[in-house]
Amino acid sequence: MSNRFAAYVAIDWSGAKGRRHKGIAIAEARRDGPPRLVRPGQVWSREEVADWLLKRAGEEPTLFGFDFSFAPPFAERGAYLPGEVGVPHNARDFWAYVDARAPDEDLGAASFLEQVHRRHFYFGIADGVKADFVRFRACDARLNAQGGRKTASAYDAIGAAQVAKASFSGMRLLHRIAGRVAIWPMDPLPPTGSAVVEIYTRIYLRNAGLPGTKLRTRADLGRALRGLGSPPARLRFEPTDHQTDALVTAAGMRAHARDPRAFAPDGLTPQLARTEGWTFGIV
Repeated sequence: MSNRFAAYVAIDWSGAKGRRHKGIAIAEARRDGPPRLVRPGQVWSREEVADWLLKRAGEEPTLFGFDFSFAPPFAERGAYLPGEVGVPHNARDFWAYVDARAPDEDLGAASFLEQVHRRHFYFGIADGVKADFVRFRACDARLNAQGGRKTASAYDAIGAAQVAKASFSGMRLLHRIAGRVAIWPMDPLPPTGSAVVEIYTRIYLRNAGLPGTKLRTRADLGRALRGLGSPPARLRFEPTDHQTDALVTAAGMRAHARDPRAFAPDGLTPQLARTEGWTFGIV
């Protein structure tokens, strides 16, 4: 797959409330050369990211990666929100379900967690035992078995490391772009054109031989990129951790695409593809 795409784009996402988000960063790695930041001075809105992606997807075959869970866990309990009536049983319809019930601005989804289905999400000790809420997908379990340390759950909505709000806002984005660009593995990888995948930066840091901690200097970033066989990024400033995540992940996606198992990982079944999805980078 090393020549399948002209570019690999990593998008460090944000589920924060509001219309513009300093936590969003975008980086691109072409078939060779150093990764670069896309519009590094811009404070993106999520809707702008969706519009930019759709335009870019039509210009050249690009693999886009987003760092949020494309669906909640399903296989373990046979449902996304056990006990609820009318909740879909496949990812694509669940995206539409979330979008219809989250009127938050700029594709936000905080109200879905905080009001619509509050009892399924952990917001603190008042909710009870955290372990009763934390569930993982099959690909997360596979990563953990390989030593990848996937610790954040889509049902955990507390603390700086939580991914719930980012994931559910991301599902609204996926609903917006569905049918206009392939979303793997919910869609099969098309023989030509662009595609969207789920990413997890820690995988690529691990592939680079580094621990999964945040990178906040050009020197740390350079070490990670060297470990991935990439030329160093050309930066004239110290990057934020969002920017380093995007740069490392773009280079990591490019390196991982050379693996013949990249889009055919062990353990990915048609049922998992429809319901839970899979993280690009876990094989």
